[in-house]
Amino acid sequence: MTQLALVIDLNVCVGCHACVTSCKEWNTSGWAGTMVDQNPYDGSPTGTFFNRVQTFEVGVFPNTETVHFPKSCLHCEEPPCVPVCPTGASHKRADNGIVLVDYDKCIGCKYCAWACPYGARELDEQQKVMKKCTLCIDRITDATLSERDRQPACVLACPTSARLYGDVHDPDSEVSVAIRERGGYQLMPEWGTKPANHYLPRQKNRMYISPDELTRVDNPLRKEDLTTYTGEETLDDVAW
Repeated sequence: MTQLALVIDLNVCVGCHACVTSCKEWNTSGWAGTMVDQNPYDGSPTGTFFNRVQTFEVGVFPNTETVHFPKSCLHCEEPPCVPVCPTGASHKRADNGIVLVDYDKCIGCKYCAWACPYGARELDEQQKVMKKCTLCIDRITDATLSERDRQPACVLACPTSARLYGDVHDPDSEVSVAIRERGGYQLMPEWGTKPANHYLPRQKNRMYISPDELTRVDNPLRKEDLTTYTGEETLDDVAW
């Protein structure tokens, strides 16, 4: 069976959120929309997103690094969100393995959100239905689009090509080759959900930083000895 999925390269993701904004733009006006933001800026923001990028600082100064971790529905091969749905709204397509929600059947009970160990489902506060990544099902199945455009919006928008899309059951596909050759892994496989989406690990780049390099030697205040004000005219006082 075909299993469409994303493979995300954590080594080149720069956390620009292009995938987030392109996803929001495409899906809010498409088949899966709308995706509302009732209160996006206050202390307790609300809004519906199919894709989010979480950013972490790891390590101990000065040996630190920033990790950008995009996360959306993983389109599990054994999705726990499907059997708990009391109305059958949550389902997995047999032809391509994508997990979807039928809004006409969804009653917003949140059972699927509780069952999902990845936190990939969100309640649309306006429509009162559960929403999640659809892998842009309306794009990838649109025969009127060119082959290049028949990909998820996030894949097309990524400036570093950190997002790959294809059939993970096809051993010759780009995603399968990347997983096999670059050590791709599933998120939290111990849950037995068999996530279709995979991640490519970050490459460790080690460098030695001497204590002297932590002090800025070209500090302009040191060069001009402006650490204390003497009352004398400086370049900052000159009117050009």
